Amino acid sequence: MSMLHTYIRLKNSPVENGQLPDPANWGVADVVNYFKATGFEEQATAFQDQEIDGKSLLLMTRNDVLTGLSIKLGPALKIYEYHVKPLQTQHLKTNAS
Repeated sequence: MSMLHTYIRLKNSPVENGQLPDPANWGVADVVNYFKATGFEEQATAFQDQEIDGKSLLLMTRNDVLTGLSIKLGPALKIYEYHVKPLQTQHLKTNAS
């Protein structure tokens, strides 16, 4: 089961064309819940502590995730590569039209 389906199943999140709603509309709690639901419960608190909402998440660089959140390197790499970057790509594709 993909992370998207896991998140949707756990949070009963509305789905638009098989994708999560645009993260630009997420509040801090939505970001935290997304990372909790995708297996990063411990690291999700860092997003809460830094008040990262969806718009902030979409602006984050690799360096922001690796150093700005004060989380261990391994989880930080996975969070960026498998979640932040794909969410940014999805947002750009969705809003390119």
